[in-house]
Amino acid sequence: MNENSNQKVRAHNTVVGILTVASIGTITGSIALGWEFWVPPLIVCGMIAAWFFHVNQYGTWTMRENYYLVFTMLLSFYHGIHYTSIYEVVVVSALLMVNVTLFKRTRFVTLVFVEFLVLMTLQIIMGVRLGTITFDVLTVSKLTLHIIGEVCIYKGLKDAITNNRIDSEELEERNKEKEISREQMEDFLVNISHELRTPVNVVNGISTLILKKEDNEDVIAIRDAGLRLSRQIEDIQDYSEIQRGDLVLEEDKYMITSVLNDIISNYLSWDEIGNLDLIVDLDPNVPAMLKGDAGKIRKVIWHLLNNAVKFTRKGGIYLKVGCIKRGYGINLLIEVKDTGIGISRRNLDKISSGLYQIDRRRNRSTGGIGLGFSIVYGFVRRMNGFVNIDSERGKGTDVSVSIAQAVIDPSPCLNINDDRTINVIFYVVPERYAIDRLRDFYKNMASNIASGLKVNLYSASDIEELKKLVDKGDITHVFMGEYEYENAYDYFDEMAEGDIKVAVCAQEGFVTKKNSKVIVMRKPLYGYPVVRVLNGETQLNITADNEEERKPLLDGVRALVVDDDPMNLVVATGLFREYNMVIDTADSGKEALVKYLSNDYDLVFMDHMMPEMDGVEAMKRLRDIAAQKETVLKIVALTANAVSGAREMFLREGFDGFISKPINIADFERVMNRILPDMGHGRKGGLQ
Repeated sequence: MNENSNQKVRAHNTVVGILTVASIGTITGSIALGWEFWVPPLIVCGMIAAWFFHVNQYGTWTMRENYYLVFTMLLSFYHGIHYTSIYEVVVVSALLMVNVTLFKRTRFVTLVFVEFLVLMTLQIIMGVRLGTITFDVLTVSKLTLHIIGEVCIYKGLKDAITNNRIDSEELEERNKEKEISREQMEDFLVNISHELRTPVNVVNGISTLILKKEDNEDVIAIRDAGLRLSRQIEDIQDYSEIQRGDLVLEEDKYMITSVLNDIISNYLSWDEIGNLDLIVDLDPNVPAMLKGDAGKIRKVIWHLLNNAVKFTRKGGIYLKVGCIKRGYGINLLIEVKDTGIGISRRNLDKISSGLYQIDRRRNRSTGGIGLGFSIVYGFVRRMNGFVNIDSERGKGTDVSVSIAQAVIDPSPCLNINDDRTINVIFYVVPERYAIDRLRDFYKNMASNIASGLKVNLYSASDIEELKKLVDKGDITHVFMGEYEYENAYDYFDEMAEGDIKVAVCAQEGFVTKKNSKVIVMRKPLYGYPVVRVLNGETQLNITADNEEERKPLLDGVRALVVDDDPMNLVVATGLFREYNMVIDTADSGKEALVKYLSNDYDLVFMDHMMPEMDGVEAMKRLRDIAAQKETVLKIVALTANAVSGAREMFLREGFDGFISKPINIADFERVMNRILPDMGHGRKGGLQ
């Protein structure tokens, strides 16, 4: 219900309330003075009808207001046709005029005023006939004064309604102007973010190509700045789409492990993380394959982690992903907790209301443009989910998100390969954690993954306790941090020589003694490498090795890159050649058609906005040529047009895939694995 409707409801509440009081007074007077006996029941029925219309919001606003006006005038008329004190008519009429003024309709006030003149005339006539009125100076002056007073009230109320209407129209006009200005600004932001994608793509791409040849701190700084700008461009675009209501969901099947892999990979290169610990607690029973908008879910988690990092100076951040089964699939549960400065109650109430930065002065040093929470709320609400935030200043913040998702493959996302009994010791020395909450994060993660995988978990808080557990026998695995390992590395190296698998979760750069069989798991602590250790693997990657994540085999694949910007061609050519693809280029849709007529290609990367012939038209003409050649040609949209729903739009038009600029290598590899699975090496171009 909008503000205008709320105002009308409040006005109707007042009008019906005053009508009720007036009806009771009229009924009481009618009975006391012996007026017509059949009228009070009619008044009661009329009042019941008024309340029925009001409570049930029956009919339109205008219909109800017309009814209240007619009922008001009938009450006044019934009272006025009976001779009482002539001055009561003035009071009753003034009261009723004030009442109907709440409807902000001058015609209503005029009708009540006209009725007053009629009733006043009638009262004077009856008074003269009954001999109760004598036209002496006092009486005439009093009548004149009351009539003038009534006229003044009428004029004042009418002017008030007129002025209010003018003010409302001016306010509405200003609001329209603000809305137009806001829409123009949002359009500008969308357009500028689109235009920035091309130069940013060049900066990111060229710097990446240089870094493949040599390490250079200056180039690394340029690349990192470009990546940061890319994220901020996406944030501006996402926020603008949320504000305009243009957000489109791109629902497709995805693996939750793939989403977390992307996030963890970004975390590993995140300078802002400093010495903070990140604990990723993935419930093994989350279904392996879901259906939803993986891109927006990835961004929701990213923004929550980003906010947690900004306002946490020591301790760590805990990301938990779980689910609750429902008839339609699952509710995907995402929790992010931190040990940071927390959020005050006053600021918590503001977070969901739009563009908001919790501490503007602090943000100037921590970075960011303050759109994170707004984007989270916008995305989650669009996906029919909800967000809950609990926080206390100085004690950290807990954010929980629930989003309904369909299930494609209900099998667990993490599992153990055999049915053997597994007994695990989780060794953590409490004294090394200055913040109790951080220690609890690690314990919760260990407990949750153990219960999800149905393995036996034991906890040890010092080396003596651990030795007692090991001496009892049947222990198969020991997990610990680098602090715990370094304080007794000889003992653990010797243990690893036997039947017990020993794993250390450590920062980048940590190494064990030469020939040690201790397994090193790179931080952050995450369920996937833990499961790989439990399954007997000793050489670990931090991220999952699933079909979506493997590096595509593209040796010998012939690709044509079509773009009207020469620098974009340089970037794409350089990046794609890293996969041993044979690359050709075209600077327009027309040139692409000419080249395809005389060459065979497996794959075409097509820009969208090009002069003379856009990417969609060029794609359709290439399809016609491929049909004549009796070959299969894969065509991928490679464009800076990355508005919400762009992927769906290009796929509907007939493209096989979509990659936005700036080019994200993970997205590129994912698309290649999907549209060119199990490509051979060194083939002649042209899929048969």
